[in-house]
Amino acid sequence: MKVRILGTGCSKCKALEQKIRALDATHQLGLEIDKVTGLREIMNYGVLATPGLVIDGVVKSSGSVPNDEKILSWLKSTQP
Repeated sequence: MKVRILGTGCSKCKALEQKIRALDATHQLGLEIDKVTGLREIMNYGVLATPGLVIDGVVKSSGSVPNDEKILSWLKSTQP
């Protein structure tokens, strides 16, 4: 499963990245995590407020850091 974190490096962007990496390690999800910092690429997703969270090509959130339960529900709903 491919997870992209969209953000230019603000504190929320860093917090979301740390949260995703911690959930991946704790729950052994085997995520492919990618950080996207280019504004043009971020805007291509239609995200106007960072951080953005994209799971398998689908924007799940933007402008906030979702709680662990919400992120896990998104990750589990996209697993085969």
